[in-house]
Amino acid sequence: METLLPFILLCFTSFFTLTNPLGTMPVFLTMTNGMDEKERRSVLKRAILVAFITLMVFTFAGQFIFMFFGLSTSGFRIAGGFIIFKIGFDMLQARYTPVKLKEEEIKTYAADISVTPLGIPILCGPGAIANAIVLMQDAHTMEMKGIVIGSIALIYLLTFFILRASTRMLKLLGDTGNNVMMRLMGLILMVIAVECFVGGAKPILIDIIHTAVR
Repeated sequence: METLLPFILLCFTSFFTLTNPLGTMPVFLTMTNGMDEKERRSVLKRAILVAFITLMVFTFAGQFIFMFFGLSTSGFRIAGGFIIFKIGFDMLQARYTPVKLKEEEIKTYAADISVTPLGIPILCGPGAIANAIVLMQDAHTMEMKGIVIGSIALIYLLTFFILRASTRMLKLLGDTGNNVMMRLMGLILMVIAVECFVGGAKPILIDIIHTAVR
């Protein structure tokens, strides 16, 4: 159990910061403005379901995608590191990604915001997808694979309850508390991104050195 604890913490913290339910609260409230509680809950259920199914597809099919397109895990780690770092940097400055800020996009997708943009890419964006594929690649045992899947399910379950109580929680945290929470999660995400980048660059550099020595 002790050896699995760091992996459990990594899965939970990375998915929680990438899903960012606390930072999504004001966005969700803006998108569902004018809806009653029943309509808001219906939108939230569909969004969570869409995000969960999408992420699970990439979690299980990630390796097949690598083989089909001839991609390397190291290259995906580096690209994923850049994506996650950018998201974390935006969060550190307490601002949302562009898709979350454009009011015209919110109005455009008002008819079915549960799929786009709430489900994808806000709750299940490229950072979460990259993180799921990389963690599944690192999961060498069935226990570790179960931890990845369980972490995703737990995070989306927590996200559902957090966004469901978003009106009360946002009033409780206030603007200052919400910004502080977002900055802390952004900092954690940037550290994870650096680790992801280094993990991808290291084997490539080792191969280059070995080739040069030969």
